[in-house]
Amino acid sequence: MADKAADIATLLAPTVGSLGLELLGIEYLPSPGGALLRVYIDIPVDAVDPAAETPRMVGIEDCESVSREVSALLDVEDPISGHYTLEVSSPGVDRPLFAPAQFARFAGEQAKVALKLPQNGRRKLQGKIVAVEGDRIDFDVDGAPFQVAFDNIEKARLVPDWVALGFAPAKPEKGAKPGKKARKKRPAAE
Repeated sequence: MADKAADIATLLAPTVGSLGLELLGIEYLPSPGGALLRVYIDIPVDAVDPAAETPRMVGIEDCESVSREVSALLDVEDPISGHYTLEVSSPGVDRPLFAPAQFARFAGEQAKVALKLPQNGRRKLQGKIVAVEGDRIDFDVDGAPFQVAFDNIEKARLVPDWVALGFAPAKPEKGAKPGKKARKKRPAAE
């Protein structure tokens, strides 16, 4: 399964690159009624201007143009037998991670990971990406180091910081009771 996805990604990457975008990875999900091919695209890291007031992000026009070009290429090359649905998407806030370099780019961020084979009694983990050394990803899971070979990662996504994004309330102050507003101490009378 993963080999088929890797083969399709290798086929599509030059076409996506020719449009000034980067192919982050693909999800290939076969099923009896027809497969789903989900293609994730992004702005290449070297094309992002950190000084820009509003950084360029993948838009609907980018997804449409990639969909047109990739669809034509898939019709010619025909790597998927039978019916399939093609979806082209930006990575979103819960960005999927497909390669060690992508883990390295987001070191310090939280990620949810599903493993192919159990490791230390776990098939799933959530932790901070600490470092990437070759094909080994180092995580901090609940304050303990946890190393995973990239080949053992089935699926991984960043965990959005909803508070930083403004979609969740800030955590209450230490010692504050749920549902109660913290009182400010009044200065002592002189």
